[in-house]
Amino acid sequence: MSKEQSAMSDSPLVIDCRQVTRTYSEGPEKLTIFSDISLEVAPGETVAIVGSSGAGKTTLLNLLGGLDKPSSGQISICGKEIHRLSEGGRARFRNRHLGFVYQFHHLLPEFTALENVMMPCVLGGLPVADARKKADVLLGRVGLAERLAHKPGELSGGERQRVAIARALVNEPDCVLMDEPTGNLDEHTGEGVRSLIESLRDQFGIAFVMVTHDMKMARSLGRVLRLEQGRLIQEV
Repeated sequence: MSKEQSAMSDSPLVIDCRQVTRTYSEGPEKLTIFSDISLEVAPGETVAIVGSSGAGKTTLLNLLGGLDKPSSGQISICGKEIHRLSEGGRARFRNRHLGFVYQFHHLLPEFTALENVMMPCVLGGLPVADARKKADVLLGRVGLAERLAHKPGELSGGERQRVAIARALVNEPDCVLMDEPTGNLDEHTGEGVRSLIESLRDQFGIAFVMVTHDMKMARSLGRVLRLEQGRLIQEV
């Protein structure tokens, strides 16, 4: 085993999800979205979660990101039980350790691509000049060096998603959570985003957990899990 492989094997799990259940109350009834789900994600690993609409994929992603709380079970991110943190503590932890990419990019329309990517750094307390440098470099790496001053409305769908990916990566997170990142893109543009994710994963050692209906993308990137009838099942 190489030194690099040994270091990877000794690294703590990026995500350690143990026997997680999520239920909602609807009047006197309880609706169970999923129960007793466990999931481990190692540094630099890509995991795709697939399943039918309404299976609970986005709910699971929100739990992993600390945006929602499990009804029972434990979720640790980089060794920290995130749901034991205060609301403010979770927000700070997310900003440092997690990135988020959604089907709809959620870029701020009044700001340029550069300003959108800078935002997490500035909110985290990094000086504006340093945030600008980091955002500039990262937008270059995702192929948008010539589009820094463009606002979202002046960018194509694929370009906006690349800005969103750069924003998710700018704080050098341990894991990026992605909810249908190519759902609104044509096949060619979606393939470009897939290649970009693969390249950035290999370049930075970031883990990616992706909810997707795109089975071609899911199978090409790494481990595929199907959320079905409240259970996570390994795809063959």
